Amino acid sequence: MAFIAAFWAAGALSSSLVTGPVGPLQANVALTVHSLPDHGWALLASPLWAQNLAGYVWGTALVLTVGLPLERRMGSLKFTLAALGAQILGAGATLGFLAVARGTLGIWADQMSGQLFMGPSALITGAAAAGTATMPTLWRRRIRLVIFAVLMLLALFSGGFADLVRLGAAVAGAFLGPVLLGRPPRLGRPVSSRHEGRVLIALLVAVSAIGPVVAGLVPHAAGPLSVLRFLFTNIQPVDPQTLQGLCTDPAQAKDCAGAQLQMRAGAGGIFMAILPSFLLLLLSDGLRRGRRFAWAATLLIQLALSVLAGITIAGVLQPVTPDTAATEGIGALEASGYAHPLSLVLPLLLPVLLTVVLLMARKLFPVAAPPGTYRRLAARVFAAAGVLGAIYILAGLALAPGFSPMPGPAQLLADLPDRFLPLGYMLDVSPAFFPQTTPAVLLYEGIGVIFWAVAGAQVLRSFLRPAPVRHNAGAERARRILKTQQGSSLSWMTTWSGNSYWFSSTGESFIAYRVITGIALTLGVPVGPEPQWKDAFEEFTRFCTGNGWTPCFYSVTQDLRDYAVSLGWGSVQVAQETLLPLDSVSFKGKKFQDVRTAMNNAARAGIRAKWTTYAAAPFSVQAQIQEISEEWVADKKIPEMGFTLGSLDELDDPDVRLLLAVDGHHRIHAVASWLPVYRSGIIEGWTLDFMRRRNGGFRAGIEFLIASAALSLKAEGYKFISLSGVPLARALQETASGLDRLLDWLGATLEPVYGFRSLLAFKSKFQPRYEPLYMLYPDAAALPAIGNAVTRAYLPSIKLGESLALAGRILRRPRRSRSAGFQLPWSSSSGGCQKK
Repeated sequence: MAFIAAFWAAGALSSSLVTGPVGPLQANVALTVHSLPDHGWALLASPLWAQNLAGYVWGTALVLTVGLPLERRMGSLKFTLAALGAQILGAGATLGFLAVARGTLGIWADQMSGQLFMGPSALITGAAAAGTATMPTLWRRRIRLVIFAVLMLLALFSGGFADLVRLGAAVAGAFLGPVLLGRPPRLGRPVSSRHEGRVLIALLVAVSAIGPVVAGLVPHAAGPLSVLRFLFTNIQPVDPQTLQGLCTDPAQAKDCAGAQLQMRAGAGGIFMAILPSFLLLLLSDGLRRGRRFAWAATLLIQLALSVLAGITIAGVLQPVTPDTAATEGIGALEASGYAHPLSLVLPLLLPVLLTVVLLMARKLFPVAAPPGTYRRLAARVFAAAGVLGAIYILAGLALAPGFSPMPGPAQLLADLPDRFLPLGYMLDVSPAFFPQTTPAVLLYEGIGVIFWAVAGAQVLRSFLRPAPVRHNAGAERARRILKTQQGSSLSWMTTWSGNSYWFSSTGESFIAYRVITGIALTLGVPVGPEPQWKDAFEEFTRFCTGNGWTPCFYSVTQDLRDYAVSLGWGSVQVAQETLLPLDSVSFKGKKFQDVRTAMNNAARAGIRAKWTTYAAAPFSVQAQIQEISEEWVADKKIPEMGFTLGSLDELDDPDVRLLLAVDGHHRIHAVASWLPVYRSGIIEGWTLDFMRRRNGGFRAGIEFLIASAALSLKAEGYKFISLSGVPLARALQETASGLDRLLDWLGATLEPVYGFRSLLAFKSKFQPRYEPLYMLYPDAAALPAIGNAVTRAYLPSIKLGESLALAGRILRRPRRSRSAGFQLPWSSSSGGCQKK
């Protein structure tokens, strides 16, 4: 409020409210490229003035809507330091960048020489970027992403001096925020889940689509990527002199026609000019939802734009003569200030870069629409095109006097394809006629607009249709066997994506496996009648040998391990399963004190346990679960694991139950998922899988959920719950072989990062029964390949950089710390289980 008072007082006392500072005052308070060194105090004074009355109103609104909430969140002192620091550092960095890069930026830097910056927008932008440091990880990332996406869009496409100042202030604020909170800024690539990765790519595509439109609509846009408006759009202002020059040259008939259309074009013409950007923006919503169709369509558009970019680059790099400049489209580019070939070539490579990104991220978009969706979509789109085409021809004949020259049926039919194409992509022929009257213009422009509006609505509708729970024939058959026969407490994980299925000769048993670098890695024991497990084991081994694979049975029970050892197989304990019989559960006695404390504290806080499924949960509940999970993944700074560890994707199963810790305000504090365990067609127990707790929520949320689930499931008549297996950790020590000691060392090494041993210690408070889980292998010589296969199964999407970062975190771990303060989802204190 003090700043707003000073803002208006400075304008009033200097008589600058209407016209802004002028004369000597402007030279001293307006920030320009030449402010340093003679007018350096403009770095700090420029926020106190605006260029006109609208600037004062806009600046006040910005401070009230953004500044007030930020000050409440950060505190007045930190807010003031962040705003002033970001303003000074950001503006100074911008001036330094322009001074250093003047020789390479060319005309872009020259155009900034006459621009100035005033107003509080950089001040508030920097404070907002700094304020994100006080937010939870997920929201900090999302808000920063939006801030920097908008600012970089304006800087790269519009390219004004003010855009660069605001971007510089935001960068400075992002670094100042953590410093003001007493921690160093975090550098490096953040870790994202699959869902968040889709959002990031969708935002990237959306920015690439909006940017060229901004460059086309902003007068004198000169950003380094503003040249892309000639590729994505055809918004090119044409003055009468240029039009006359084009239309007097017969060789430029097409350019003359396009210029005439643009001069007459209204909103419909502008829409058709930005059609590629409209389609990409539409498809970005499908990318956000993980839709395979949106990925394929976006890839095709980017490939087409890459081809057009290649043609344009070839035209730019070839020698240009006065006779060929305009016909090749180079004259328009040079007239816009792009004189150096590199200033044209490098931006045009953006579609190629986006194509590469989409190809690398193709696994993030597996979601398919219900069968027949896109056949119906194609039929509706073609039907709309046919109906609109007929309307255009019939209405064109009725309105023929409104065109010049008057068209006949043949001319209207020949012109029809151009009505559905953007202005910049018309067929390479000169239009035979032009609309002159208002009805003719509406018809001429409106047909394409209506068609693409209908097509866009149909595409959006396909994205909104719920994706079916699709399984291949093998998965459906395996699920039927699983529900009627017997497996282990981990067998429901065989229904997850990524598994292939082998079925025994009797058809009553199956084994889920995945082949990785020649290793057939299974998950759990064979599923089927228990007397057939041994036969299935031997039959599957022969199947693998016949295909040249090495079988490896992962997370199997003691009985199957003993049988395999009798056949000469090797084994090693890889996990410890924790089972809790429900017939004796009461949580009474001193050994359950922590559990009772969690339940009593939950009752006092008004938190209750609520059963649901992901599909049946309201949208608000699904959104909170996603938020909690994404926040947890972002805080880990390590890749999200798979294989026997479920994520958000595995929650969306009608057979999987969710237990939520919900308070009186419908705020979810923690969530846990439970997988069914079938024995002879009935569910005998449930296995804990997905655990997440909200940062800043009820600390003992996971303890409360597990205890509540045990008591509730006991009342429903179930026999046991499994708290699942804990990799690379064991409570019961057996005679250790060399390989066992190696895995113990590996578990201790990974403890600061993944906290497996802390997880086992956490589960021990429920006094479970421990059952070892083993990995079986036929030949010790295959262990290196098996280790690689297991690693890639748990971390299928890990990149080289993430591997190096993970290794660095392990090597830098504190010697005397078990979890290094790492926030674990099951921990009930801010420091994790280390404090216990």
